[in-house]
Amino acid sequence: MRILIATAGSRGDVAPFTGLGVRLRAAGHQVAVATHATFAEYVRASGLEFRPLPVDPRAELASAQGRRLLRAGSGPGVVLQLLRLGRKFMPALGDGIVEAVALGTDLLLTTSTTSALGQVAAEAAGLPTVGLFLQPLAPTREFAPAVTGTRSLSRPGNLLAGHAVQAATDQLFAPAVRALRRRLGLPPRGIAGARRDHPVLHGFSPTVVPRPADWHPRLDVAGYWWPPAQPHWQPPARLLDFLAAGAPPVFVGFGSLVVPDPERLTATVLAAARAAGVRVLLQSGWSGLAAEDSETVLTIGDTPHDWLFPRTAAVVHHAGAGTTAAALRAGVPTVPVPAQLDGPFWSARLAALGVSPDPVPLRALTSARLATAIRHAVDTPHHRARAQAVAATLAGEDGTTKVLAAVERATADR
Repeated sequence: MRILIATAGSRGDVAPFTGLGVRLRAAGHQVAVATHATFAEYVRASGLEFRPLPVDPRAELASAQGRRLLRAGSGPGVVLQLLRLGRKFMPALGDGIVEAVALGTDLLLTTSTTSALGQVAAEAAGLPTVGLFLQPLAPTREFAPAVTGTRSLSRPGNLLAGHAVQAATDQLFAPAVRALRRRLGLPPRGIAGARRDHPVLHGFSPTVVPRPADWHPRLDVAGYWWPPAQPHWQPPARLLDFLAAGAPPVFVGFGSLVVPDPERLTATVLAAARAAGVRVLLQSGWSGLAAEDSETVLTIGDTPHDWLFPRTAAVVHHAGAGTTAAALRAGVPTVPVPAQLDGPFWSARLAALGVSPDPVPLRALTSARLATAIRHAVDTPHHRARAQAVAATLAGEDGTTKVLAAVERATADR
């Protein structure tokens, strides 16, 4: 079967699906990934076909609207900023998905950022489609909407807020969906109606987020989809030398965040490291963080998390879904520094699991607060013990099993 995975966003929105694609290919399927050109080499290095989608996500996050999204952080205002940021490129994204499907596809797998438009493309081409989401976005009584960063609003309040956020988010895609349906000669149909018929598997562990009991049967939790191993990758000598030169360092990285003042953030991190008395691996990320290398600090670029994180004393990160998963898999304590969207949700999960101290939100970040959190993470045996216990549980799970079964069902239905 020819399978197309369409995903849009940051590296964390692509890496899990390349790993899943490798597993699907091993099961005998032909797999292509449609995503942004900036990830073309990464997709091809995994042995998968690359198909281009428009938009440079890093440039969008660095734009004035992208910075407003960062300032909004989480809460109700973030949905408004998403609408403003995303509406301008949604029509092009829809056209890109249609073009990727036209290159030859039997089954379309979509993500939260491509699902609404992907379902239109699949309907026009007569294809089955399955959603693969990295966050729990469907309304539930069990927790507040994952993208708003709010604490529980009571069971009825959580459900009401979930439906409100879902309706507001639908407005991000609605104009592009209507236009694409017209262009492809399809009758009018709302996003909510299409969603009701769409099966979705979620790529996180039930240990981290148990499946809500009030979800529709078409929604399930599959487990994590890990990025593929990189057998030809070799750590640079300077990194090996730094790791060997002293106690395990603390990793500090903010992934796809694009902060307006990277020099200030770097200075805060370095001051915190000095106060905490730890060595630091500082990852540049999309913000371009950088510090002069020394006996206590080393600036690094992209490095496989599955290789690096187990060699660290703790992981300080922005609490994106992908980095959160990688830290849990590594079995080391974490310090979440949530900034926007689902960051506060995953931070709360980390604290509830006992693998981290309380989060230190980026907007309230100071060197003193970060130093205290780092020392807490490193010095508290409970955090390390819980991190190791969660990692052992994750090692026994296989998040691809339910995806493979869904693909087989789609194969049987054709």
